[in-house]
Amino acid sequence: MLSPDSAWRPLWRIGALTGAAALVLTACGGSGGLDEAAQAEACAVVNETGSVIVGSGLPGDPAAPEPASGYRLGKKAVHAKSYMVASANPLASRAGCDVLKAGGSATDAAVAVQAVLGLVEPQSSGLGGGAFMLHYDAATKKVEAYDGRETAPAAATENYLRWVSDSDQSAPQPGGARASGRSIGTPGVVRMLSMAHQDHGKLAWSGLFDSAGQLATDGFRVSGRMAAAIAGTASSLARDSEAAAYFLNADGSPKALGTVVKNPAYASTLRTIATGGADAFYSGPVAQGIVDKIKATSGGNPAVAITPGLTEMSDLAGYQAKRRVPVCTSYRAYWVCGMPPPSSGGIAVASALGILENFNLAAYGPTKIDLEGGKPSVMGVHLVSEAERLAYADRDKYVADADFVPLPGGSTAMLLDKSYLRSRASLISMTRSMGTASAGVFGSAPAGVVKVEERGTTHFSIVDRQGNAVVMTTTVESSMGSYHMTQGFLLNNQLTDFASTPTDASGAPVANRVQPGKRPRSSMAPTLVFKKSADGGMGDFYMGTGSPGGSTIIQYVVKTLVGALDWGLNAQQATSMIDFGASNSPTTSLGGEHPHLDLSNGGAGDPLITGLRDLGHTVSTSAQSSGISTIMRVQRNGQSMLEGGADPRREGLVLGDTFKP
Repeated sequence: MLSPDSAWRPLWRIGALTGAAALVLTACGGSGGLDEAAQAEACAVVNETGSVIVGSGLPGDPAAPEPASGYRLGKKAVHAKSYMVASANPLASRAGCDVLKAGGSATDAAVAVQAVLGLVEPQSSGLGGGAFMLHYDAATKKVEAYDGRETAPAAATENYLRWVSDSDQSAPQPGGARASGRSIGTPGVVRMLSMAHQDHGKLAWSGLFDSAGQLATDGFRVSGRMAAAIAGTASSLARDSEAAAYFLNADGSPKALGTVVKNPAYASTLRTIATGGADAFYSGPVAQGIVDKIKATSGGNPAVAITPGLTEMSDLAGYQAKRRVPVCTSYRAYWVCGMPPPSSGGIAVASALGILENFNLAAYGPTKIDLEGGKPSVMGVHLVSEAERLAYADRDKYVADADFVPLPGGSTAMLLDKSYLRSRASLISMTRSMGTASAGVFGSAPAGVVKVEERGTTHFSIVDRQGNAVVMTTTVESSMGSYHMTQGFLLNNQLTDFASTPTDASGAPVANRVQPGKRPRSSMAPTLVFKKSADGGMGDFYMGTGSPGGSTIIQYVVKTLVGALDWGLNAQQATSMIDFGASNSPTTSLGGEHPHLDLSNGGAGDPLITGLRDLGHTVSTSAQSSGISTIMRVQRNGQSMLEGGADPRREGLVLGDTFKP
């Protein structure tokens, strides 16, 4: 086993250039039939002055820190011959692309991408969080779902989030459950990735952490989004000595854009996982460090009280990732597959699409289509938003961890039945918004509804040269999770995705209530799309997508799917298009960060905004923070190729064995 300060055994030769890591491949698993010139260009970014290595610090390097812009104009679809990765951070995309270039599988690349994201985007995901993954095996034509969602500890009660104990009915400190130990679920992402790698990995597990480990050792520059997250949570991070030492300067000010940071503790943790496997995370010193931090009772200077969580070493040792059956439904000429419970994403996306299938959406496509996806039509946004209201109503009432609270009828069949969704579609008026939808009635016992606010998260999509695909959405929940940091990584606040009370105002039990060992409901919706075969079955891979965004993930994914499948947008256009949709409330969102919306005079001069208002929608134009990553299999000039898009609202990048078709 390597000592904590020993050198990494690299798959790559890695050198520090201007504070960032530049990776140069030295040992490949074969070129996969690419000519030598194309292989040399793979995983580089090509611009007007030539190719640029991501992380080199040279002009045009997309990893160069820039202030978060809100929306980056002019992003174009990227095309690749045989493999591609799209993630929310250039350094993470580079790590995954190098694994694919070296002959690794999509699952191998996912491990590398997650390891880097946990370092350069700690506000969104990491070793201390959870994830959901869909995997497509091109050889067997099989789709599998992997569940790495966090779990409540065995000692949790239904009142775990709202009371210190049943005898002390005061709220957890400081200021509620989120920043206390009560919010922290047993992390699941490492165990899930290990399970998926055992099933589908090609390269050795131990080498997949090299890129992240070297970045943590040599240092990287704080990006715009990371800088904004640190600044926005500085006072909360200050309560944790390790978080304060890492994210804040000596005077307590937040580390700024472009600051070079090193994380030797994270490198050490990665080294432990690389050499000892997932078991080394869920037992021994790493696990003990997690438990100790969850049980912290005070922090800060001056110190404030922190309500400890009740997680034990046995909770980590007993954690299990799960293989689950994906939710796959037909939609027009396609099959769409998503995550089953405890994520509600797959069901809600399928429900919305099943309702929309009853309308001719193609007739209501966007106008003036350009690189930014054009301008959606009033009726297109109306129909999608109404379908989502109905889908959210059912999701809010019936969907939770199905290991604890069964779905109506015991499976997804009743919620996604075509005739049932036709009846739901009949509730949509072409002339007036319904405002708030009622859930369907399935004759089951009364179920309560308590709204839960979800945040955070990141997403990436990967296709390898064998045609295998991974879509993975991964999270620590809110920005910077619980603010508790141990051994170089932040711990999640995922348990706040549970309803804080076990019953609603009527006294009906809430499906998504806290129970020991239960997984909180999620909205994460990693999605795979396939063309229908001649016999109506699932045919060739067509698309992989997903997004962060808390409960609005469902809306971002539906928007992207409709854009691609109904309106013929390419991978970048569908990703870039105005974010729009609705949860189950009278408010319909239009992402005000998009350049195609006119927000002057309260939107009075924008026909999309005024048209929706005329239909009774309450329109919100607050900026949306989607982070959609999309890969499609397309035909261009008679040639099959991959086409990728990264959300212009974040720092994402598409890489692969790219070329200009």
